Amino acid sequence: MRAALLRMRRTTGLAVVFGGLLHDGRRLRIAELNGTLTPALRGLAISTGSGLGGRCLALSRPCAVVDYPSARHITHEYDGPVSAEGLRSVIAVPVVVRRKVRGVLYGALRDALPLGERVFDAAVSAARDLEQALAVRDELRERATAPALGLGAGPGPGAGLGLGTGRGPDGTPSWEEVRQAHGELRELAPRVTDPELRARLLAVCGRLETASAGPERPAGVSLTPRELDVLAAVATGATNAVVAERLGLRAETVKGYLRSTMRKLGAHTRLEAVVAARRAGLLP
Repeated sequence: MRAALLRMRRTTGLAVVFGGLLHDGRRLRIAELNGTLTPALRGLAISTGSGLGGRCLALSRPCAVVDYPSARHITHEYDGPVSAEGLRSVIAVPVVVRRKVRGVLYGALRDALPLGERVFDAAVSAARDLEQALAVRDELRERATAPALGLGAGPGPGAGLGLGTGRGPDGTPSWEEVRQAHGELRELAPRVTDPELRARLLAVCGRLETASAGPERPAGVSLTPRELDVLAAVATGATNAVVAERLGLRAETVKGYLRSTMRKLGAHTRLEAVVAARRAGLLP
């Protein structure tokens, strides 16, 4: 959410961005803010159908107003917090995963100005990045019932690195923890100058990558180390810009690696590439 909002603010030029996810299927709570001057919006609970965000939730499509306080096609339960922050022109974009609205990204100006097509396109693009990140997280949670990996329990290369200690709500190892550990190790390994230590880190990455491979692992699928680095970062929900910053690459270079990776895996989107890599045992 934070990364999506930062991208939205940068690409739209909007002064304020904020957003949140649904927790009970009907109410959204504003949890992340950027560019705000007051705490008025933090923690605000948005109900379906109420205000601009509630209208966005109900219609499952982007909605906008040029002047929030005087807008006639929305309800005004939240005028107090909106006025306290001084917001006038506001856009709300739904985050939709598997045809269900999971959250809303907002962007706003403190002046009553029309929001052009470029702003809409950039806001929707930021929401799409978040949708892919949530879809990948959902995939991991669905696989959380897989057998324990036993990482870090033996004397092998992973011992003592703290891997396999993350636990889910029921006490089982969390695949999301494994994914995060794998991504951090792939980012760290290229920076290690000691060849032996770097080899040990990459060996642990290899164990994480193959531990979740099923019996139908495709043959002949091979990615370069840098392609794996990029895809592992993408699997954590990072945008191209964030991946570039983490790995010390240009954004265009990251796009090139992703295009190559998707071609090898027969994928058409970043999400499809991550899922295909997991099925091939190339990512945990």
